[in-house]
Amino acid sequence: MSWLSRMLGGKSDGGLKPQRLDYLNEALALERQGDFDAALTSYRLALRDHPNDPRILQNMAIAFSRTGRLEEAVRAYRRALELDPQLSGAHYGLAFLQLKRGDTGSAMSHLSAFLETPPSGPDADRWIRHARQTLDELRGSTSAGQPEA
Repeated sequence: MSWLSRMLGGKSDGGLKPQRLDYLNEALALERQGDFDAALTSYRLALRDHPNDPRILQNMAIAFSRTGRLEEAVRAYRRALELDPQLSGAHYGLAFLQLKRGDTGSAMSHLSAFLETPPSGPDADRWIRHARQTLDELRGSTSAGQPEA
């Protein structure tokens, strides 16, 4: 835009509109760098823009777990599952948090839900094997403590 046009009331921005930051990708990049607290800030901003996105909540739960904020992680996973009951990653993460809390029954339930709709992808087999092995061990330990019928 020319200086004359701007003087006569034209816009100087060339019609450009401000762009919103992609907070989700920013958070993921911060996590890769190991800065989980900064990632949580970006996840919160992403959640403000997309309050019903279960993926953001799931990623927040992971970051909460890595910073030792387990109760907040549990809440984030549960909220993600309210929005998407089939979200396998949230079932997986919540199962292992429940194990840390000593809630074997809930852990087994979430591992079963994870295995009903397992993820796909290059690392999926590893997570599926881990979930099956853990569930088998939990089933064995719960049945070993019960009297035979």
